[in-house]
Amino acid sequence: MTAAQTLPNFIGGTWSWSEDVESIGVTNPATGEILVRAPMSGASEVATAAASAAKAFRSWRRTPAPDRIQFLFAYKTLLEENLEAIARTITLECGKTLAESRGELRRGIENVEVACGIPSLMQGCNNEDIARGIDEHMIRQPLGVVCAITPFNFPGMIPLWFLPYAIATGNCFIIKPSEKVPQTSDWLVRLLAQTGLPDGVVQLIHGGKDAVDALVEHPAVRAVSFVGSTPVARYVYAKSAAHGKRAQCQGGAKNTVVILPDANMDMATRIVADSAFGCAGQRCLANSLAVTVGEARNSFCETMADTASSRRVGFGLDEGVQMGPVITGASKARIHRLVGMAEKEGVNVVVDGRDRSVAGFDGGNWVFPTLLDGLPPDGDIANTEIFGPVFGLLHVDSLSDAIRYINGKAYGNMACLFTESGAAARQFRYEVEAGNVGINLGVAAPMAFFPFSGWKDSFFGTLHAQGKHAIEFYTRTKVVVERWPHEWSRVF
Repeated sequence: MTAAQTLPNFIGGTWSWSEDVESIGVTNPATGEILVRAPMSGASEVATAAASAAKAFRSWRRTPAPDRIQFLFAYKTLLEENLEAIARTITLECGKTLAESRGELRRGIENVEVACGIPSLMQGCNNEDIARGIDEHMIRQPLGVVCAITPFNFPGMIPLWFLPYAIATGNCFIIKPSEKVPQTSDWLVRLLAQTGLPDGVVQLIHGGKDAVDALVEHPAVRAVSFVGSTPVARYVYAKSAAHGKRAQCQGGAKNTVVILPDANMDMATRIVADSAFGCAGQRCLANSLAVTVGEARNSFCETMADTASSRRVGFGLDEGVQMGPVITGASKARIHRLVGMAEKEGVNVVVDGRDRSVAGFDGGNWVFPTLLDGLPPDGDIANTEIFGPVFGLLHVDSLSDAIRYINGKAYGNMACLFTESGAAARQFRYEVEAGNVGINLGVAAPMAFFPFSGWKDSFFGTLHAQGKHAIEFYTRTKVVVERWPHEWSRVF
């Protein structure tokens, strides 16, 4: 792609240029260079895509599940063959390191693999003779047209939380990626088209809020999947419900890790630092706050300060880089402002990542690892999702105090504990109010065959992405009770 090119949409099996004149530049966060332009498609193109998907659904739902998954088998092969090129694209438009981009895509491919088991996963159940001569069956059927609205921070993995399960269960799928990182979805859809998937089964629409509203409001769209900030997740969920659609909307987080005095501090520091500063802190499973218990306070703060200060920041394609830039200049400015607010709250900025630069990349959105100590538990910063490489510490006297602190907060995406005590670990996982829990782990990311859970203001809905939840979300159950009188009379 050249800087002047605008990405096309993919509708009805055809790549087509948007009717809307407006487009926005997609920039490399490390250089400020415009990579491509993303069209701001509107309601008319969403309507065309929805109509195409609805037409394709009539045939696709009748395609046997073993035949549907043949396209996914071919898709997995193409993703593997092109993994390096896609990973480089993720790094260029998202900013993360190449190793992080590769790992992200691997996790996405795992979902394709799991969805290939749909012939077994979407089986129903039955009972003969629920009454004399009467049988009852429960079967799963696809919904129709479904859509996913995906964020910038995992442009390869998160679309694959949804797409494979949606089409394997017999639905037709529309993806609207973040306008900040549209090239990765372009890759994903181009490879899928190479499998010979029938026209209209998968469509790609680029755009912003107008496209989101059009998808949520369109009568042909039966279900909405969303990942993004909590305010927008709440908006999409409420709007979806108002239009009679089922929805799964993943929101924000303020993930807390608890450090007990008996924890292996070297291991805990390394793992927590990777969680807090990996992907420049721009992930919903980043640990952004540590609650140290008792004697753990001083030792953990010291080791975290050393690790934060020594992390190598730079362009994600360069060898040895451990952390890239944040996504936009606006994100950088917001992070700086929040760190400034923390100072006003009396927080000690132990390691300051502001006003730093990377040689040769003056146009990059650089925020270096930042460590804040002594956060007021009820202060704004302890309760705000910064979504950047900023890690805060506060202190309590016991594990029960730490659990009460976590449970009193609005978010419930993830909580982690570092300890060598089995009793402490059991108390923590049993009592803590979070959908994803890690014990001696910094990123409790579920494998593809488990749901990506989230509680409280971190998730709006009932059924999460991935695994069996995805099968249930993309299908509806039908119960059939049947009697065959002529057969019955011959038998009885």
